[in-house]
Amino acid sequence: MDIKGRSIVSIRDFPKEDIEAIVNKALEVKSGKWKGALEGKVLATLFFEPSTRTRLSFESAMVSMGGQIIGFADANVSSAKKGESLADTIQTVMGYCDVIAMRHPVEGAARLASEVSTVPVINAGDGANQHPTQTFLDLATIKEEFGRLDGLRIGMLGDLKYGRTVHSLAKALSWFDTKQIFIAPPSLRMPENTLTQLRQSTAQYEEIADVSELKSEMDVLYVTRIQKERFADFQEYERVAGAYRIDKSMFEILGQKCRIMHPLPRVDEIAEELDATENAIYFRQAHNGIPTRQALLGLVTGAIQ
Repeated sequence: MDIKGRSIVSIRDFPKEDIEAIVNKALEVKSGKWKGALEGKVLATLFFEPSTRTRLSFESAMVSMGGQIIGFADANVSSAKKGESLADTIQTVMGYCDVIAMRHPVEGAARLASEVSTVPVINAGDGANQHPTQTFLDLATIKEEFGRLDGLRIGMLGDLKYGRTVHSLAKALSWFDTKQIFIAPPSLRMPENTLTQLRQSTAQYEEIADVSELKSEMDVLYVTRIQKERFADFQEYERVAGAYRIDKSMFEILGQKCRIMHPLPRVDEIAEELDATENAIYFRQAHNGIPTRQALLGLVTGAIQ
């Protein structure tokens, strides 16, 4: 696998062997290899949309491996406020850095940025579309927990319509021998274009509206919050807000060994009583963002092979 100089825009751009190699590289970095590999490299973080975990983990990943950071965390302090186009911003910033990590509210913005940039662009989330680095850290977490990505039953629950993390994860898992169960109310079901891609890949999946409809125990339940900020119609949001809540009683259906994941932030969809249980791996999942993004930053800049 050689992705030096390559942008990371969508999980769909990567074949199975590259996905597996990146996941393994992330776990290799976590083991302590490649310390200081990013010394002399500069990362530009362009966050046109709010972020806590993604932005901070990119910054921590870069600094802890010897690199430096420039950028902004609020579009209102950038020249976009003055009307500068995204293409002009990218073509300016690319002269200041070795790699760009960008979050933008508009779907397709990361693809546009990658097409005009001479340095790699890493998509840190574009609207409700894709979030590939989250997917790589999710896969690394699952691989770390189970030792494999094949032979697992993985449920995704909540906002599957607007949840870019589940769009990317579902597509990535379609490469592996997994059974995916999508749990959402009809108004928040997985988008048809994603389901079409899964059918074309012969991936196994089913759709249900409630956890009570599960027919067998799960290995992983990937929970997402209902994203208020993605709804154009507030009344639509109010109809589904609080539709699901996972607590200890749910393990009678999910199975006592089911692991709970969440891209965070959570609101009220996971009871805090789960935090201290062995089932809850969502904070470890968040922490895996650092070695995963270290691996990706190293690979696209050529600092890691």
